[in-house]
Amino acid sequence: MKEGEVVLTPIPQADGLIKNRPVILLRELPPYKDFLVCGVSTQLNKEVRGFDELISPGDDDFESSGLRTASLVRMGFLAVLPSRKIVGSIVSISQTRRKRLLTTLSNYLTQ
Repeated sequence: MKEGEVVLTPIPQADGLIKNRPVILLRELPPYKDFLVCGVSTQLNKEVRGFDELISPGDDDFESSGLRTASLVRMGFLAVLPSRKIVGSIVSISQTRRKRLLTTLSNYLTQ
């Protein structure tokens, strides 16, 4: 697993069920190689403007992301994920997008 990959992991849903959902590996954390991840959702109406980011079919890295439809990168849905919880890799986003997401998060945290 490497930073920028879109992976599947079990995530509790609002109804209490646990389903495999996509997340993006933003940053590997020391010392145990856990990952800071953010959620990915197709519920575009949940977008927090200026914070979340849309990945859509016209984007350069949409095809390589492995996502099937326009999706929202939920920067407010963060977690630390142990590598052993990763079910599988879909593919990856561009490193440019990953760095932009980290910058968005950093800017928010340092306001």
